[in-house]
Amino acid sequence: MTVAVVTGAARGIGAAIAVRLARDGMDVAVVDLTDSSDTERDVSALGRRASGVGADVTCAKDVDAAFHRIEQDLGPVQVLVNNAGVTRDALLFRMSEKEWSAVLDVHLTGAFLMTRRAQAGMVEAGWGRIVSLSSVAAHGNRGQVNYSAAKAGIIGFARTAALELGPFGITSNVVAPGYIDTPMLRAVADRTGREWGPYAAAAVADLPVRRMGTSEDVAAAVAFLASREASYITGEVLNVGGGLRV
Repeated sequence: MTVAVVTGAARGIGAAIAVRLARDGMDVAVVDLTDSSDTERDVSALGRRASGVGADVTCAKDVDAAFHRIEQDLGPVQVLVNNAGVTRDALLFRMSEKEWSAVLDVHLTGAFLMTRRAQAGMVEAGWGRIVSLSSVAAHGNRGQVNYSAAKAGIIGFARTAALELGPFGITSNVVAPGYIDTPMLRAVADRTGREWGPYAAAAVADLPVRRMGTSEDVAAAVAFLASREASYITGEVLNVGGGLRV
């Protein structure tokens, strides 16, 4: 039985990924700082085992404790999805050190600590899948110098992990969403003083598919890269942006 761990899985893209992996037959550990009971219930409703774990992915002790509980509840971990993330948007000259560090810590340190802990069991088993979430913002986005730097760093991190872990049957890939209708993106519209309807319409006006993406669109891409069928794909970045050119 395949056991997957998804960070930041209480809502939005993380919750959709957890549910999709459960639909594909995996048992899922839902890791988040906030209440993840809704996601746990959705996973269980699909007949899969769910384990909700509260953990700060930037804290090594929390990560170790989380894996200990997951391994007790569900068994060895074969799939890791590094999805946890936060935003602290501000123009460069207004951004504080705290806002800079908070975003890099969750995205990069979190992915590092989770991957370092997960890979040990994967190496022993000779098989594993690691999928990390970046963003098209990795190419730069006004007001998000911290977020863009973190998401660009995820790509370098994942590609290096692919080089180091490939000989042990472990793949490491990246999914980079574009404009996805999530609570986080709606919060961006709110912070910039724009109504969601006009904001969303402007965002997708030049996209070939002419629509905002959904969390399920991202989850489908993650599910493929987490599958056994994707065994010859590693170190790659899959953009899920409706044809957005970056």
